[in-house]
Amino acid sequence: MKHALKLFAVLAVLASAAFAQVNIKYDSYTLPNGLKVILHEDRSVPLVAVNIWYHVGSANEKAGRTGFAHLFEHMLFQGSQNVGDDQHFGLIQEAGGSLNGSTSNDRTNYFQTVPSQFLEMVLWLESDRMGFLLPAMTQGKLDNQRDVVKNERRQRVDNQPYGRAFERIHALLYDPSHPYSWPVIGSMEDLSAASLDDVKEFFQTYYVPNNSALVIAGDFDAKKTKEWVEKYFGDLPKGKPVTQLSSPPPSLRGEKRDLMEDRVQLPRLYLAWHTPAFFAPDDAELDVLADVLTGGKNSRLYKTLVYDKQIAQSVVASQISRKLSGMFMIQVTAKPGYTLSELEKVVDEEIEKLKKEAPADREVLRSKNSTKASFIYRIQSIDNKADQMNSYNFYWGDPGAFNKDLERYQKVTPADIQRVVQKYLTKNRVVFSVVPLGKKELAAQPSVN
Repeated sequence: MKHALKLFAVLAVLASAAFAQVNIKYDSYTLPNGLKVILHEDRSVPLVAVNIWYHVGSANEKAGRTGFAHLFEHMLFQGSQNVGDDQHFGLIQEAGGSLNGSTSNDRTNYFQTVPSQFLEMVLWLESDRMGFLLPAMTQGKLDNQRDVVKNERRQRVDNQPYGRAFERIHALLYDPSHPYSWPVIGSMEDLSAASLDDVKEFFQTYYVPNNSALVIAGDFDAKKTKEWVEKYFGDLPKGKPVTQLSSPPPSLRGEKRDLMEDRVQLPRLYLAWHTPAFFAPDDAELDVLADVLTGGKNSRLYKTLVYDKQIAQSVVASQISRKLSGMFMIQVTAKPGYTLSELEKVVDEEIEKLKKEAPADREVLRSKNSTKASFIYRIQSIDNKADQMNSYNFYWGDPGAFNKDLERYQKVTPADIQRVVQKYLTKNRVVFSVVPLGKKELAAQPSVN
């Protein structure tokens, strides 16, 4: 017992030290056309990251015209007025750099990291596709990238084991009018229906300086970089004001159950609840709860389901945070010979335990230490640091909110964990089963009171 107390004391000291301040300096300003520019100098290696966020995601789409934001992630690499077809990739790779883009419900980002001497070239490339993509956009390019996206959907969703589960869960969790109810990748029907005029209108609405933010991080000269930003972005025309999305907090009245037969070997259970938005109160507490439940082999659900009872192959919990609202999800894959009702019963028992008694200090402390370590590791690279600054700017309006973010987790207590379990992990939830073809009896069944 003494050794355990000593160990806990050491962990407490380490936790206190781990939450020391993160000192990341930056400069930010806004061009007359509305482009937010954020500069962070880091001379540790001769590399520079250029990261741009367009404040448009699948949530900005319209029902019947879904998938546009993700489609544009592809279209912006296809060449612009002064850059040849597929030349963007070639120029960056020939410079020894790396690049990519991604799309979420809330935003689309494009990022590249290159040796410092190629910074001007990257700024020119980004400005050219922001200001001069439409003259080079053709029906042929649209058709080509539409087929690429359709094939991506086939590979990642339609023909992937459990691949359609998330779409169905979102459709159950959200009302059809809610912008999170449809998938980021869009539907085959909507992708087929997209016309060149539809796509051009979408670009003109959202891919404008006043709906974007540019982060430059790494080894660069600030004076020269500001001159280049003005040179390449300063004369791009400002777009019309973009209406900010808003939506009443979604809610469920009671429990929704559904099942899907799929070409899978093992049944999988999904439990989903509505939770607060990104950086809202209780968002961090739910992150810590997810780690208490499934973060490591000694976590509550992993130890019970996988190690002790040996009825589950794997279990993962997560707080999925977004701008309008969040979603807490627990995903459990059964071992052969067990039903999803058996798994659901054990998960519910563990949830009830947390409702009745707060987790131990050591459980929360472990999670907080793990969060801090992952956070510090992630921002060691300039490309991750640049993207994090753009994220803070978008969600919080503060590119340098590193310490503010970490403090959310530092303040979490065991009582907070008990409180959020009681508040959010109620019977107002989605219970979704994916079972092998012809094995509906393996699905989670409603309990009989």
